[in-house]
Amino acid sequence: MTRDRTTRDHSPQEPARPLAPERTLDVDALIDDPKTRIVVCCGSGGVGKTTTAAAIGLRAAERGRKVVVLTIDPARRLAQSMGIDSLDNVPRRVKSIEPVETGDGSEGPGELYAMMLDMKRTFDEIVEAHTDKERAKAILNNPFYQSLSAGFAGTQEYMAMEKLGQLRSRDEWDLIIVDTPPSRSALDFLDAPKRLGSFLDGKLIRLLMAPAKVGGRAGMKFLNAGMSMMTGALGKLLGGQLLRDVQMFVTAMDSMFGGFRTRADATYRLLQAPGTAFLVVASPERDALREAAYFVERLAADDMPLAGLVLNRVHGSGAAQLSAERALAAAENLEESGIVDQEDGKVAVRNSPENDATSEISAPSDSANSANSTAPEDPDPSGDPDPSVEDPSVEQLTVGLLRLHAERMQLLDRERRTRDRFTALHPEVAVAEVAALPGDVHDLAGLRAVGDRLAG
Repeated sequence: MTRDRTTRDHSPQEPARPLAPERTLDVDALIDDPKTRIVVCCGSGGVGKTTTAAAIGLRAAERGRKVVVLTIDPARRLAQSMGIDSLDNVPRRVKSIEPVETGDGSEGPGELYAMMLDMKRTFDEIVEAHTDKERAKAILNNPFYQSLSAGFAGTQEYMAMEKLGQLRSRDEWDLIIVDTPPSRSALDFLDAPKRLGSFLDGKLIRLLMAPAKVGGRAGMKFLNAGMSMMTGALGKLLGGQLLRDVQMFVTAMDSMFGGFRTRADATYRLLQAPGTAFLVVASPERDALREAAYFVERLAADDMPLAGLVLNRVHGSGAAQLSAERALAAAENLEESGIVDQEDGKVAVRNSPENDATSEISAPSDSANSANSTAPEDPDPSGDPDPSVEDPSVEQLTVGLLRLHAERMQLLDRERRTRDRFTALHPEVAVAEVAALPGDVHDLAGLRAVGDRLAG
């Protein structure tokens, strides 16, 4: 699913230098492979991870696969881009899937579904599915359970594991795309089985379960006589009512604890299986690629199958042969002639209607979510030109263009150096670069554009 690329673009002022082969991620080969059943997109926040997951899901569906995209990110962009009013714990069908001719001559479309993890509802479903009605009612109404299922640390990651296991066990979809939380905690679900086992085997849980295991009055007598000091201390620390709620919860959940651990372990093994592929998503910025390196190393340590790195919002230029140094030198030569006002020229270029977001002379912000900066609004709502402002001369426009182009080339150079540092540290990681779009993705057409760039 990768192809070797032995050459790399370099600016004309730099001599060509030998480079190690760089592995290029072939996204289409990945999603067309029927053996690929799960794709997990992970990465830091603000790098386009949710958009990448949705774009891969849409592309796979339009190439003939039946896909469900599960997002754990609370952002609503996924629903909006897919034309769905809202996402919840139930897969929702995405309409307007179009057929795409694939390399083997077959055509789609398949089917695309999307859903957002509802942590509490997933926990409730587990309780209802693995206990009788009377015990399920007692658990669901327990105050401690309600707090635990609504936001206890680590519950979201474990429930993500449960939901992934449920989706895979139903065998209803050819491909499951998982969009993980926007932080390093995105990989916390890898630790869920271990943390759950430690919690269930902990001394506090064994203490609270002791009366139930002894049984009836004898159990209560045992607790009152043998552990009165311990429970008294816990009662003062937690409060008597909370302690009773926890005891009742642990007693009711006793029969389910083994099932939690078993299913978590099974899902963990599923993530390590050959049919799973992890994609690390990043942008060509230092902090984002530092986080990407952490994900790569962590996945390797856990023997998780890494497919590659998706590098989003990579900027380009239609005039890359003109270096930043040459552009600045040309601008300075014009200024030294005494016929150009530099600031007027730059302002005129930025406010020019021809300077759209896709032009190579625009200067995007490194930290903005949008791929390109926007021009300032016209202070005159009527749109009439101010007669006191003179039109910029050709020389002023030229200087502004040259300087903005120099800024773009400097940005490209920073992105290239940052990417090269990552690939030097991790030459084994296949990379797919996604060119920056003019604006945010908010519909299926935008997702298709991202998919095209992913496969480009």
